Amino acid sequence: MSITKESELFGMQKASEAVAYTLKEMTNYAKPGMSTKELDEYGAKILADFGAKSAPYLTYGFPGWTCISVDNEFCHGIPSEKRILKDGDLINIDVSAELNGFWADNGGSFVIGEDVHQHQKLVDASKDILRKALNTIRGGVKIADIGLLIETEAKKRGYKVIKNLGGHGIGRGLHEEPGELLCYRNKGDKRRFKKNSVVAIETFISTNSSYATELNDGWTMVGERGGFMAQHEHTIVVTDGQPLILTEMNGILN
Repeated sequence: MSITKESELFGMQKASEAVAYTLKEMTNYAKPGMSTKELDEYGAKILADFGAKSAPYLTYGFPGWTCISVDNEFCHGIPSEKRILKDGDLINIDVSAELNGFWADNGGSFVIGEDVHQHQKLVDASKDILRKALNTIRGGVKIADIGLLIETEAKKRGYKVIKNLGGHGIGRGLHEEPGELLCYRNKGDKRRFKKNSVVAIETFISTNSSYATELNDGWTMVGERGGFMAQHEHTIVVTDGQPLILTEMNGILN
């Protein structure tokens, strides 16, 4: 969507506050020995307290309130009583929701407990690359140039990007114009970021794989060549200068 009046900005700020606070609290709550189902239900209660509705459940009938992916799972992981978190797990939580007709999305990867499997370097790379992308996005910038920046920065660090996952427009629905915002340069993409537009910017930084494939459960995605992936995501309003980061309170870049 494009912000055209103060009431729309207020609506986006409230929806973004709901998902950002939920993500932050879920991240702090996650502990070894806990099931991903328990973590999901904790997040569901927070969303409900805001009056917000789970976007993946509302839009796609996803079997959970939030997406929780662990270790080799890249995204869209289904919360389960059987999936017990362990020390050193790489976990990704993605929280998106609707509140009073406005939609917001955010996510973050982190290591639970001690970094026994050395995943923190990957997590830090994803954070740093998202930070660089956000510092570069403004009205008039080519969308493909941000994809090139993300891919170049990943390669510098010895990583790949996932080419069939990306950010997206958001606002009055979960996925809107300008469509998908990929993590690599598509030479044929002539689109530019527009001032006052609302977008969800995401990094998908991988150790081994360039594409994500769906498992038999119809939701969970893993790498076509295995390995691990870190994702970080903010919902922003594009401006003439630094973007307005609506989900900043999630603290994912801290």
